[in-house]
Amino acid sequence: MNFMELVQARRSVRAFADRRVEPDKLRAVLEAANQAPSAGNLQAYEIYQVTEPRVRAALARAADQSFIAESPVTLVFCANPGRAARKYGARGRDLYALQDATIAAAYAQLAATELDLATVWVGAFDTATVSAALRAPGDWVPVAILPLGYADELPSASSRRSLDDLVHEL
Repeated sequence: MNFMELVQARRSVRAFADRRVEPDKLRAVLEAANQAPSAGNLQAYEIYQVTEPRVRAALARAADQSFIAESPVTLVFCANPGRAARKYGARGRDLYALQDATIAAAYAQLAATELDLATVWVGAFDTATVSAALRAPGDWVPVAILPLGYADELPSASSRRSLDDLVHEL
Protein backbone atom coordinates (compact mmCIF):
# COMPACT_ATOMS: atom_id res chain seq x y z
CA MET A 1 0.00 0.00 0.00
CA ASN A 2 1.31 3.47 -0.73
CA PHE A 3 1.73 6.08 1.99
CA MET A 4 -1.57 7.88 1.44
CA GLU A 5 -3.45 4.56 1.49
CA LEU A 6 -1.62 3.69 4.71
CA VAL A 7 -2.65 6.97 6.33
CA GLN A 8 -6.26 6.41 5.24
CA ALA A 9 -6.23 2.81 6.55
CA ARG A 10 -5.07 3.62 10.09
CA ARG A 11 -7.83 3.33 12.68
CA SER A 12 -8.05 3.64 16.46
CA VAL A 13 -8.73 0.09 17.61
CA ARG A 14 -9.84 -0.66 21.15
CA ALA A 15 -10.55 -4.38 20.85
CA PHE A 16 -7.71 -6.83 20.31
CA ALA A 17 -7.75 -10.46 19.23
CA ASP A 18 -6.25 -13.06 21.54
CA ARG A 19 -3.21 -13.46 19.30
CA ARG A 20 0.42 -12.71 20.00
CA VAL A 21 2.37 -10.23 17.90
CA GLU A 22 5.21 -11.90 16.05
CA PRO A 23 8.65 -10.74 17.27
CA ASP A 24 9.72 -9.64 13.76
CA LYS A 25 6.63 -7.45 13.42
CA LEU A 26 7.15 -5.92 16.84
CA ARG A 27 10.78 -5.23 16.00
CA ALA A 28 9.74 -3.59 12.70
CA VAL A 29 7.36 -1.28 14.61
CA LEU A 30 10.13 -0.36 17.03
CA GLU A 31 12.61 0.17 14.20
CA ALA A 32 10.16 2.53 12.51
CA ALA A 33 9.86 4.54 15.73
CA ASN A 34 13.64 4.64 15.91
CA GLN A 35 13.74 6.22 12.43
CA ALA A 36 11.51 9.14 13.43
CA PRO A 37 13.08 12.57 13.11
CA SER A 38 14.12 14.23 16.34
CA ALA A 39 15.58 17.54 17.41
CA GLY A 40 19.33 17.45 16.86
CA ASN A 41 18.96 13.70 16.27
CA LEU A 42 19.08 13.31 20.05
CA GLN A 43 16.09 10.95 20.18
CA ALA A 44 15.07 12.45 23.52
CA TYR A 45 12.51 9.73 24.22
CA GLU A 46 12.35 6.23 25.63
CA ILE A 47 10.05 3.35 24.70
CA TYR A 48 8.75 0.78 27.14
CA GLN A 49 7.65 -2.50 25.55
CA VAL A 50 5.17 -3.97 28.02
CA THR A 51 4.04 -7.57 27.72
CA GLU A 52 3.76 -8.39 31.42
CA PRO A 53 0.01 -8.71 32.17
CA ARG A 54 0.38 -7.15 35.63
CA VAL A 55 2.00 -4.00 34.21
CA ARG A 56 -0.51 -3.77 31.32
CA ALA A 57 -3.30 -3.99 33.93
CA ALA A 58 -1.69 -1.16 35.92
CA LEU A 59 -1.49 0.95 32.75
CA ALA A 60 -5.16 0.21 32.04
CA ARG A 61 -6.10 1.38 35.53
CA ALA A 62 -3.94 4.52 35.16
CA ALA A 63 -5.83 5.38 31.97
CA ASP A 64 -9.21 4.01 33.10
CA GLN A 65 -9.29 2.12 29.79
CA SER A 66 -9.53 -1.65 30.17
CA PHE A 67 -8.61 -2.50 26.58
CA ILE A 68 -4.97 -1.65 27.37
CA ALA A 69 -4.79 -4.78 29.52
CA GLU A 70 -6.27 -6.83 26.67
CA SER A 71 -3.65 -5.96 24.06
CA PRO A 72 -0.79 -8.45 23.82
CA VAL A 73 1.80 -5.64 23.78
CA THR A 74 1.64 -2.08 24.99
CA LEU A 75 4.22 0.50 24.00
CA VAL A 76 4.67 3.51 26.24
CA PHE A 77 6.53 6.47 24.81
CA CYS A 78 8.21 8.73 27.34
CA ALA A 79 9.88 12.06 26.78
CA ASN A 80 13.41 12.23 28.17
CA PRO A 81 13.67 15.98 28.85
CA GLY A 82 17.19 15.83 30.29
CA ARG A 83 18.55 14.37 27.07
CA ALA A 84 17.21 17.30 25.03
CA ALA A 85 18.04 19.93 27.66
CA ARG A 86 21.76 19.15 27.49
CA LYS A 87 21.86 20.63 23.99
CA TYR A 88 18.81 22.89 23.82
CA GLY A 89 18.20 24.04 27.38
CA ALA A 90 14.66 24.84 28.50
CA ARG A 91 13.19 24.62 24.98
CA GLY A 92 14.63 21.12 24.59
CA ARG A 93 13.36 20.09 28.03
CA ASP A 94 9.88 21.59 27.62
CA LEU A 95 9.18 21.05 23.92
CA TYR A 96 11.67 19.07 21.86
CA ALA A 97 11.62 15.95 24.04
CA LEU A 98 7.81 15.93 23.89
CA GLN A 99 7.89 16.35 20.11
CA ASP A 100 10.47 13.58 19.75
CA ALA A 101 8.33 11.13 21.73
CA THR A 102 5.14 11.97 19.86
CA ILE A 103 6.59 11.65 16.38
CA ALA A 104 8.21 8.32 17.32
CA ALA A 105 4.81 7.09 18.51
CA ALA A 106 3.18 8.26 15.27
CA TYR A 107 5.78 6.38 13.23
CA ALA A 108 5.09 3.28 15.32
CA GLN A 109 1.35 3.60 14.62
CA LEU A 110 1.89 3.85 10.88
CA ALA A 111 4.32 0.93 10.86
CA ALA A 112 1.80 -1.16 12.81
CA THR A 113 -0.88 -0.37 10.23
CA GLU A 114 1.46 -1.38 7.41
CA LEU A 115 2.00 -4.72 9.18
CA ASP A 116 -1.75 -5.37 9.66
CA LEU A 117 -1.48 -4.61 13.36
CA ALA A 118 -3.75 -2.25 15.24
CA THR A 119 -3.15 0.51 17.77
CA VAL A 120 -4.91 3.34 19.50
CA TRP A 121 -3.26 6.47 20.86
CA VAL A 122 -3.98 6.80 24.56
CA GLY A 123 -3.10 10.17 26.00
CA ALA A 124 -5.56 10.34 28.88
CA PHE A 125 -3.87 8.78 31.89
CA ASP A 126 -2.51 9.60 35.31
CA THR A 127 1.14 10.39 34.65
CA ALA A 128 2.41 9.48 38.11
CA THR A 129 0.63 6.11 38.06
CA VAL A 130 2.03 5.26 34.60
CA SER A 131 5.53 6.27 35.68
CA ALA A 132 5.24 4.12 38.80
CA ALA A 133 3.99 1.10 36.82
CA LEU A 134 6.97 1.43 34.49
CA ARG A 135 9.41 2.24 37.30
CA ALA A 136 10.54 5.09 35.05
CA PRO A 137 13.21 7.54 36.20
CA GLY A 138 11.69 10.64 37.76
CA ASP A 139 12.46 13.00 34.88
CA TRP A 140 11.04 10.79 32.11
CA VAL A 141 7.51 11.86 31.17
CA PRO A 142 4.96 9.39 29.76
CA VAL A 143 3.48 10.94 26.62
CA ALA A 144 1.54 8.20 24.85
CA ILE A 145 0.38 4.67 25.52
CA LEU A 146 -0.04 2.54 22.38
CA PRO A 147 -1.77 -0.81 22.90
CA LEU A 148 -0.64 -2.99 20.00
CA GLY A 149 -2.02 -6.19 18.56
CA TYR A 150 -4.34 -7.68 15.98
CA ALA A 151 -7.68 -5.96 15.67
CA ASP A 152 -10.79 -7.67 16.95
CA GLU A 153 -12.91 -4.88 15.47
CA LEU A 154 -12.82 -2.71 12.37
CA PRO A 155 -13.92 0.79 13.28
CA SER A 156 -15.19 3.01 10.51
CA ALA A 157 -13.22 6.09 9.53
CA SER A 158 -13.70 9.08 11.80
CA SER A 159 -14.86 12.31 10.31
CA ARG A 160 -12.18 14.91 9.76
CA ARG A 161 -12.25 18.68 9.56
CA SER A 162 -12.32 20.10 6.06
CA LEU A 163 -9.09 21.55 4.78
CA ASP A 164 -10.89 24.89 4.40
CA ASP A 165 -11.49 24.88 8.16
CA LEU A 166 -8.09 23.44 9.10
CA VAL A 167 -5.64 25.28 6.83
CA HIS A 168 -5.03 29.00 7.21
CA GLU A 169 -3.39 30.48 4.16
CA LEU A 170 -1.33 33.64 4.48
